[in-house]
Amino acid sequence: MKILLTGAYPYTEPQLAKLRGLGLECIMMPDERGDLPEGATDAEFTVCNNLFLYHELSLFPRLRCVQLTSAGLDRVPVAKIREKGIALYNARGVYSIPMAEFALWGVLSLYKQANFFYNNQKAHVWEKHRGLLELSGGRVCVVGCGSVGQACADCFHALHVQVTGVDLVDPKKDCFDRYFPVSQIKQAVRDADVVILTVPLTEETKHLISEKILEGFKHGAVLVNIARGGVVDTEALLAALQNGILGGAVLDVFEEEPLSPDSPLWNMPNVLVTPHNSFVSQNNKDRLFSVIYQNLNTFLKGETDQ
Repeated sequence: MKILLTGAYPYTEPQLAKLRGLGLECIMMPDERGDLPEGATDAEFTVCNNLFLYHELSLFPRLRCVQLTSAGLDRVPVAKIREKGIALYNARGVYSIPMAEFALWGVLSLYKQANFFYNNQKAHVWEKHRGLLELSGGRVCVVGCGSVGQACADCFHALHVQVTGVDLVDPKKDCFDRYFPVSQIKQAVRDADVVILTVPLTEETKHLISEKILEGFKHGAVLVNIARGGVVDTEALLAALQNGILGGAVLDVFEEEPLSPDSPLWNMPNVLVTPHNSFVSQNNKDRLFSVIYQNLNTFLKGETDQ
């Protein structure tokens, strides 16, 4: 059985040996944008990220299982994969901890005026800031109650805030104090001091945070987007920041990436702009390979049991 392994993950020799131990012949493809290596079209399994953005699914007629190195499914032809009966796994849980920590860092950076103190430190200026805010006792709304959303809820709970979850289905998790369906998102965000987006990008969630929804935000609230840029209407976001509806924003993802150098978001003092970086951690590699190995092993074992 052949498995196509792309450069989306940097395998070590011991890890490759473990995969071979499952009876898999490893075909390496360093660059997903490049030509398919010999034997790739015979692969029954693949571990990849953007492979199907550059190569049609039809080129892999024997494919039975796709393991993604990303948590999101917006870069793969999900409908076609399911239509062909191909098993599809994402990197669920791999990036939840660093993304939750990132969300907390971003909010606290705004609340505690990190830029003010950083700039004064560079200039050797001793000056107090009397406008620092406290998060404890506030309300946080997490839109998307999957593994990342749950990790965010856990992080913010540690600072004694009330956490509301918004999703299609009630997660029934203790980390959420309240739950609203997506259809009631305007009600869910209206009393939130912080709104965190962790929802996947789908046809239903594109521009979920629209002008109408932003108008219903609590005045001065902070918006955190660690989901996908397309979940937010960029023009509506800019207007909400400029007219004071939003007190600030922590933005790690954008509708167009990289963010244009001409975007006004770069120069807004109440906005933190980062380059789709919230998932990064020194522990991701070990977690991701564990997910890859476990899912492949489970898939193969399920076939054997049948």
